[in-house]
Amino acid sequence: MSIPRKNRSEAEQGAEPTPLIAIASVIVSMALIAVGNGLMFAYIPVRLGAEGFDPTWAGLIITGLSAGGLAGCILTGPLVRRVGHARAFMVLSALIALANAAVGAGVHPLLWIAARALYGFAICGLFIVAQSWLNDAIANAIRGRVMAFFYVAYVAGLGVGYATLALVDIRTADAPLIGIVFTALSILPVGMTRLAQPPAPQAASVALRRAWRISPVGVAGMLAVGGLSMSIAGFAPIHATAKGYSQADVALLLSAMPVGTLILQIPLGWISDRTDRRYVLIVASALAMVAGLFALGFDGGALAALVVIYIVWDGASESIYSLSSAHASDRAGKEDMVALSSSLLFAWSLSGFIVPGIVTALSAVFGTQAFIYVAILIAAAFCLFVLLRVFTTRPVPAGETGSFAPMTAQAPLPVELAFAPDEQDRRKG
Repeated sequence: MSIPRKNRSEAEQGAEPTPLIAIASVIVSMALIAVGNGLMFAYIPVRLGAEGFDPTWAGLIITGLSAGGLAGCILTGPLVRRVGHARAFMVLSALIALANAAVGAGVHPLLWIAARALYGFAICGLFIVAQSWLNDAIANAIRGRVMAFFYVAYVAGLGVGYATLALVDIRTADAPLIGIVFTALSILPVGMTRLAQPPAPQAASVALRRAWRISPVGVAGMLAVGGLSMSIAGFAPIHATAKGYSQADVALLLSAMPVGTLILQIPLGWISDRTDRRYVLIVASALAMVAGLFALGFDGGALAALVVIYIVWDGASESIYSLSSAHASDRAGKEDMVALSSSLLFAWSLSGFIVPGIVTALSAVFGTQAFIYVAILIAAAFCLFVLLRVFTTRPVPAGETGSFAPMTAQAPLPVELAFAPDEQDRRKG
């Protein structure tokens, strides 16, 4: 069975249809990386807690990771233009393995900050490379379904990685070694793939003012969810460890959170395709705010209650990501899409860097529960902003909206890096 390439590739290049197994190689590679990444995300705060380090160190490590991610969003394009998609993928995978090896060398917080910054750079770059590669290979008719499967596979891999924490000896280097193994395994499918190399990517411009004119709600949504995602996913294991929950408890809490991403986005997305997406964004942000209040009220309480709360909290926050992206795309013309996606990616990355730094500073003064207050504040502010936009601007006509596709805020937005110059010119015509 095979999947036809995009019309551009068939008509202009005369290429053979892209085999399904070739496309699956990129998806499988990213799912394997996700297992190791999920394990390392959970392992670091628990290990620091077990060694008696102040939780502020874990917060600084999250901030370092976010800084690396911001750099990855900026520098991946030049890297791919220099060496191509396949080599860039392997280089970035090697950097993740190197970062994990540094963590496995012993509990040295300053080294871990540098290692996780390197990881942040590499994982952000890997997502941009993988999505650009898939966008070039997939036909328009099935792109939404394939990319949805791509995101689901990655989220499922994260969940497996989180759960694996319960099975490792936290005082050894087992977790970093497992992370290295899964990263090495992820190189094999891509190294053996027959998936054609996309054209050299064009320079993607960041134009936040232009993006704001196109979709204020889309830009605000990326700013909101960058902070929400890094606050909830990044600081939940830090806080749970500081509150005295066991290694197995933290593993269960984290592995349950991706379930919310999978079960809430589909119904919310289905509704958003049939009404003004801003209404659904109001619901999602209000739900994130209420779930945060419940997380505060049940803080340190029964694990079962917290698991349910965090499932809803994480799922509602992740939904803001995909809904904001879809809403921005609804308001953009074809000639705006590349600059818009680049600008949204930058807004998401910038917030994902700034907010963890703020949470880390607040945690040093008010304790690790500061992330809950910050997340509640962000969700409430975004909810009020979208309400204001509903009352002051008209919705996109139903006939002009696109189709919702599930996404995860743990992954960068798909930036269309792989357009050939003639394809970009044709889109502008």
